[in-house]
Amino acid sequence: MSNLKKRSVTDTEEVQKCKKQIKISADSKKKIVSNAKKSRYFKNSPKDKSSSDFEDFGNHLVEWKPNNWEKTLMNIREMRKDKSAPVDTMGCDKCLDSECEPKVKRFHALVSLMLSSQTKDQVTFAAMQRLKNYKTGLTIESIIEMSDDTLGELIYPVGFWKQKTKYLKQTCQVLKEKFDGDIPNTVELLCSLPGVGLKMAHICMKTAWDVISGIGVDTHVHRIANRIGWVHKPTKTPEETRISLESWLPKELWEEINNLLVGFGQQICKPTKPLCNSCKNQPFCPYAKANN
Repeated sequence: MSNLKKRSVTDTEEVQKCKKQIKISADSKKKIVSNAKKSRYFKNSPKDKSSSDFEDFGNHLVEWKPNNWEKTLMNIREMRKDKSAPVDTMGCDKCLDSECEPKVKRFHALVSLMLSSQTKDQVTFAAMQRLKNYKTGLTIESIIEMSDDTLGELIYPVGFWKQKTKYLKQTCQVLKEKFDGDIPNTVELLCSLPGVGLKMAHICMKTAWDVISGIGVDTHVHRIANRIGWVHKPTKTPEETRISLESWLPKELWEEINNLLVGFGQQICKPTKPLCNSCKNQPFCPYAKANN
């Protein structure tokens, strides 16, 4: 039996970080439930619902749907149909080599996600190419064996490259010693790795293991969900946004939302000076109405 199967989650120090994150997620969920009850957007639930009804997150919040959400989604799909955003050609899933054995391919998925934080897709993709082309290629052993300086030079200029150099070295050592040279296959264990958070873990579960564990919410998804009114009440963090989105968005749509909204955010609903006049959702978008 592999170390991955034998490892006891409750006995590992590393996993405490993820347990804390998950506790924060649970606390955030309760807060969103409370806020949703008060929210002006919460129009579809009877006024006489008790507080216990709202505690059951899967039953009553799912009744709430943002106004025009299906039309909004169809319009975004239409605007994204040419698949010409950076994420479509240089996103994390495009950093994988189909020829690699599954274990190495999964490792590449994890590395690309670790590099992608606070970094443009173009920069992440280029760094991954340098890593894969270096000597023996990108493997757990190659990262462990190369010096910090060499690794830093290969991934520069990704955001926070010095810290990511440290995280990559530490993570590879953990994967070798505790996971039999593979990556973890649960969100909780992925989050136990140095430098890996919930957003990365959910995306990695899909990219590496083909498992939909949740919606990957980055800055683009967080920003857009708030602008178009896809959250019960304005959220402050990507994790709050994920919880709110998952409470109403049909699960069969979770897989496409990250890529769809990231590309939309790269091309139209930009962080600054969004192209509202070019957006098909302008007539009923809350943000467009308030700012144009």
